[in-house]
Amino acid sequence: VQTWLYVGLFITAHDAMHQAVAPGRRRINRWVGRIAVLSYALFSFDKLLRRHGLHHSFPASDRDPDFHDGVHTGPVRWYVHFMLHYLTVPQLIGMAVLFNLLQHVAGVALENLLILWAAPALLSTWQLFYFGTYLPHRLPQAGYQPPHRAVSSDFPVWLSLLTCFHFGYHLEHHQQPTLPWWRLPACKATNKKG
Repeated sequence: VQTWLYVGLFITAHDAMHQAVAPGRRRINRWVGRIAVLSYALFSFDKLLRRHGLHHSFPASDRDPDFHDGVHTGPVRWYVHFMLHYLTVPQLIGMAVLFNLLQHVAGVALENLLILWAAPALLSTWQLFYFGTYLPHRLPQAGYQPPHRAVSSDFPVWLSLLTCFHFGYHLEHHQQPTLPWWRLPACKATNKKG
């Protein structure tokens, strides 16, 4: 459950990047996004926003910061490339300092930090990557279809929610990026009918 909640925290930041948390209220979206990514893993919202803009402008290409390195297209190596592209040394130092402060100053038990914070946070990065980047943007058998170069999962709505807050419905997200995560299933259903 904790891992899924971490995924939801990041998805909230993602929706804020697309102005979907509070439509028409840019400052609120920025603040919600900043708080969410800072809480998630001490990310810079502004840096993520710029990189995510590149992802939407150049999906599944060498100009997409979320895409593989052109050689290692399997999920594990692509994930490592993805993580190295986003994590920074100051961010890792900040998380290590926070971890140690919680353990040694606040007295939080090591087991609790590992089970309730470190492991779920790390597992959520894999979950977000696998269901929200790898599956939607890996090369389809029929090749990429411009302009979005993304496919959607065929998971039922309940499983889509559990895997990545409907970001497996990725084509729909690229078609209408300002839709909040909870409206993606309806968009997918409309696409199926059309």
